[in-house]
Amino acid sequence: MRVLGVDGCPGGWVGALVDTAAPAGVRWLALADPAAVLAAGAAHGVAATGIDMPIGLPDGPEPRAADAAARTRLGPRRSSVFPTPARAVLAATSYEQACALSARAAGRRLSVQAWNIVDRIRALDAVLTPDLQRRVVEVHPEVSFAALAGAPLAAPKKVAAGRAAREAALAGWFAELDIPATAVTAPRGTPGRPDDRLDALACAWSALRWARGVADVLPCGHLGDPPRDSRGLRCEIVV
Repeated sequence: MRVLGVDGCPGGWVGALVDTAAPAGVRWLALADPAAVLAAGAAHGVAATGIDMPIGLPDGPEPRAADAAARTRLGPRRSSVFPTPARAVLAATSYEQACALSARAAGRRLSVQAWNIVDRIRALDAVLTPDLQRRVVEVHPEVSFAALAGAPLAAPKKVAAGRAAREAALAGWFAELDIPATAVTAPRGTPGRPDDRLDALACAWSALRWARGVADVLPCGHLGDPPRDSRGLRCEIVV
């Protein structure tokens, strides 16, 4: 079975193509945009794609239940899950306009962190449909790493201790798949930064669980009926 984990990186997106039947196990892909993500999934015959980006956007002030559930899971690291921007924000062309639209729709200004990914959210929203969500799912890597390690990871991903903890968690997963632990470390020239690639692998882990029907899905569970946005997209996070 092949799955694809995707995380944003400078200049585009980095994809971790994990093949449970291949000796090498992981192939790294440089992807320009969400349309390229979908094309790569089709070209490589992946069973599921996990992507670190909000799917399903609120229209009003009520926060997504999936985000609240993810923050609860992460406890002391809950700040890594920020509120998903309201759909109205996608029309903004500046941070000031985004804050005004967010205040009108959701009753609060938009964080700078959220504004920095609005272009990516907009591009993903433009190509996704409810039908595509059968095989393209939202993942939050910190929640996935917490599940992989058995508890939220104490150190941030951008410091050496945090990277080591995430690599150790992924190495345990690779051992289950008979993939060499060295596959966690990408070769020189691989797209993305080290933390982007680790997040992409965490997304692949959750995508494989989704494809196998064993994923934990926030907020309603795998068989639950999650909230949907005004486009009919499910507002859920796959773990």
